[in-house]
Amino acid sequence: MKRILLKLSGEALAGAEKKGFDEATVIAVAKQIRAVAEEGTQIGIVIGGGNFWRGRTSETINRNKADQIGMLATVMNCIYVSDICRYLGLKTEIFTPFVCGAFTKLYSKDAVEEAFAEGKILFFAGGTGHPYFSTDTATVLRAVEIEAEAILLAKAVDGIYDSDPKLNPNAVKYDEISIEEVVDKKLAAMDLTASIMCLEQKMPMLIFGLEEENSIVNAVHGKFTGTKVTV
Repeated sequence: MKRILLKLSGEALAGAEKKGFDEATVIAVAKQIRAVAEEGTQIGIVIGGGNFWRGRTSETINRNKADQIGMLATVMNCIYVSDICRYLGLKTEIFTPFVCGAFTKLYSKDAVEEAFAEGKILFFAGGTGHPYFSTDTATVLRAVEIEAEAILLAKAVDGIYDSDPKLNPNAVKYDEISIEEVVDKKLAAMDLTASIMCLEQKMPMLIFGLEEENSIVNAVHGKFTGTKVTV
């Protein structure tokens, strides 16, 4: 694939502790990103903020403010993973949809294309910049805008199931499923708004577990054990 949008779960990057960063996990992910980039694939990355904050679970503060905290959590994650990538010799750029001091650049399609042309790994932090939209929706939005060939969704769960595998030990995983079925059955691949956008924009997805060895490289090569979502 020439250009992909990789969505990384914040919780998956936290490792066994499920909060903060697990540096060994992040370095392993960054090495895979480097391997894919060295093959000539352009990579955009969105990272969730679940290892720091999930605004929708707050019952005490305003939803707008809760979501703003979540946006800042994704900025912290992107700064961290970006710098690990730089430690491994990659060039990176972080974009946000709002001004964030000297930490990031303001997102625009022109700036993105210039950064890709310079051989950089791009991080899209801050979600859509608006409350009530998850990083899932931001992932699809950025994938469509940058004309990615597919979304690679690296999660703490290794694919799409017919029910929650944490609650149902007999849950069945789909090897392949259409985005229409995902939307119709309201399966928890990503939030419904994002799934509908994938349907409308015909954006395919590969969903897999980040913890699997070489999971990102294998997904790019079509050799993975997750779920392929077709359009």
